Amino acid sequence: MNNPILTLEEREAIDSGRWFSTLSPSLRHDILRCAYVKRFRDSELIAARGDPPEDWIACAKGAVRVSSTSISGKQITLTYVEPGIWFGDVAIFDGDRRTHDAYAHGDCTILCVAKADFQKILATHVELYEAMLRLHARRIRQLYGLVEDLNTLPLRARLAKQLIHLVRSYGVASLSNAKEMRIGLHLAQEELAQLLGASRQRVNQELKSMEREQSIRIEPGGLIVRDRDALMRIVETDH
Repeated sequence: MNNPILTLEEREAIDSGRWFSTLSPSLRHDILRCAYVKRFRDSELIAARGDPPEDWIACAKGAVRVSSTSISGKQITLTYVEPGIWFGDVAIFDGDRRTHDAYAHGDCTILCVAKADFQKILATHVELYEAMLRLHARRIRQLYGLVEDLNTLPLRARLAKQLIHLVRSYGVASLSNAKEMRIGLHLAQEELAQLLGASRQRVNQELKSMEREQSIRIEPGGLIVRDRDALMRIVETDH
């Protein structure tokens, strides 16, 4: 399913990425010059836990589901990597093997930089070292924030916060109502529950409650956010 060229939409997702867009033009050019494109169908394996690190990767379209396997053999979703986000560099830096599985969630396009090329770019652009430090610092802040939310916020607030994030990353404007946004990333309630560290039953209860309050609408094809301000109020009230 490989096509060597990014579409205009995929290239825009890479170029406008919050981190990548801060790099100098020469560094961005050298990264893209040696990068290559891979495309995957839904649920196809991108990288497996225990694999040696071969590539530095960016999501250009769709989402990458990062997961782990429990002792009982159940797949546990940890996060979804959205378009414009780079990952896979930790194993390259420490020389160890990959720590998690990565699967395509829906049709997915990734941009890859081979390990040897990544190391050459590091040697050529000292700027990249500082940029990677900023990237890792941001990840640590996000991780601490997730741990704090898990320990201090009730499920209702964590769910509202997650829905706001999904709308920001995957929101698609409704044609019938300009105030409504459909979450373009289709997540089963079980997958949403795993992101929140809760049971599917409890997440379902909270979603039904939000639907009764007309903050969201549950449809067979996914979730519609009807009132983002109402979701923000839930987060602020429970903080």
